[in-house]
Amino acid sequence: MELLIKGGRVIDPANGVDQIADVYIENGVIKAVGNSTGEAASKQVQVIDATGKLVIPGLIDIHCHLREPGGEAKETIAAGTRAAARGGFTAVCAMPNTNPVCDSQTGVEFLKARAQATGSVRVYPIGAITKGSSGQELAEMADMAACGAVAFSDDGKPVPRSDIMRLAMSYAQMVGKVIISHCEDPELAKDGVMHEGYWSTVLGLRGIPAAAEEIMVAREILLAESVGAPVHIAHVSTAGSVELIRQARQRGVDVTGEVCPHHLALTDRAVEGFDTSTKVNPPLRADKDREALKQGLKEGVLTILATDHAPHTAEEKAREYNYAPFGISGLETAWPLYWKELIETGCLTVNELVAMLTVNPARRLGLAGGTLTVGSPADVTVIDTERKETVTLEGWQSKGRNTPFVGWTLQSWPVTTIVGGRVVMIDRQLVQG
Repeated sequence: MELLIKGGRVIDPANGVDQIADVYIENGVIKAVGNSTGEAASKQVQVIDATGKLVIPGLIDIHCHLREPGGEAKETIAAGTRAAARGGFTAVCAMPNTNPVCDSQTGVEFLKARAQATGSVRVYPIGAITKGSSGQELAEMADMAACGAVAFSDDGKPVPRSDIMRLAMSYAQMVGKVIISHCEDPELAKDGVMHEGYWSTVLGLRGIPAAAEEIMVAREILLAESVGAPVHIAHVSTAGSVELIRQARQRGVDVTGEVCPHHLALTDRAVEGFDTSTKVNPPLRADKDREALKQGLKEGVLTILATDHAPHTAEEKAREYNYAPFGISGLETAWPLYWKELIETGCLTVNELVAMLTVNPARRLGLAGGTLTVGSPADVTVIDTERKETVTLEGWQSKGRNTPFVGWTLQSWPVTTIVGGRVVMIDRQLVQG
């Protein structure tokens, strides 16, 4: 298929491009960026008018939960990737906390096959660090890397044993992959359901202290430094974690961190109404933590944005706050929330925001895409920065409807998503087939 995306503001941070231009796509790859109308004039092409809109590399989410196999009531690869497409994402990295856990070559191959058969966007498997994510014995990391795992994580669970994590970092480095760490001291966090602070006291809910995250962030940094391996910190949520990462990067440690939209848009005060859609791990933190995350992004201490999309059934989230599962369904509202918190506040430039959702995650995990370079895969997202929508569940694609943002009016929405030259979403509508 040939496509011509005309007249948009093309932003490609990987190549330092920010200009009004056309993007011409042929045979699933970027053929030209610039004034390509003459080249395309003699051909039958589909033309997408992007006048007044952003045309950027397809968004990449390096942290989401697709639940399949074993959790299909919460989400499926089909539904989760439709949600991704609607959110402007052309690629997602699936965490391994499925049932069974993706801790073997078989698990990786299953995910790839299901994504090929039912997915709307690219799906990259993340393999488990330990067998069954039990934290006790390393999984077959080399086998998983050889068949397509792009990173390793026990996300959803910390790796409690330092010796196992140190060994995992060494093995991951040998196969050219990155460890993604869920930083949580299980004893400090035990039975906690929200951030430990003023609001947990007022609401009578058991709190999770910031130290539960920070202790493990410090451990991962020291272990990575000791073996000279890279490490990526998932869902950074506290001011202390930002400072630890800042100091480590100044020392030359190869550590990166990601921030999720809900940790920028909400604080622990949002739990006041006991809405279980605000229950997430790590929990919504205090305002000082939210401001520290923004400052960390502004300074380049934190360089990646990710959703931590964690869908659950309505029945699970309808439980009492203490017993409801952690997680927010985040793929479909991520971009406008980032726009609200990072662009409208002047925290980041548009180019910086685009980089944190495209080239930065692509480079960190060695993924294809993240750029509009000629010859690269034609993964493209078109954003209407003037479009305003009120978040509703009408048209919602994820099976998990556990979002605290229903009723919020947000500006700047993805309107077209193109994966490998194929239009999968246009005018906010999913394209079938």
